[in-house]
Amino acid sequence: MNKSLICPRFDKAMKILSQRWSGLVIYQLLNGPQRFCTIESSIGISGRVLSERLKDLECQGIVKREVFPETPVRIEYSLTEKGLSLQPIMKEIEKWSQSWLEPDGDE
Repeated sequence: MNKSLICPRFDKAMKILSQRWSGLVIYQLLNGPQRFCTIESSIGISGRVLSERLKDLECQGIVKREVFPETPVRIEYSLTEKGLSLQPIMKEIEKWSQSWLEPDGDE
């Protein structure tokens, strides 16, 4: 069988973006820096899974975690320059979905 001719970089990008919830986390952070609880409630993800996704995206250089030395400690997540560069892609997916997809019946 012939090996796929898909570019390895494209393959890696698709693996990052297609990981469950990662795209929605990135899309949510396009609105600006947010706290963990805001992201969690906005997209309906469990805290454990959100924590994993944020750590993965931080390791990829897409998300930045900033700790503010206040009492109580405040932690905010935001997109890095690398993450912000995904905005045109996410907006095009949004536009495509509005034109071509129907909402699920459970909404």
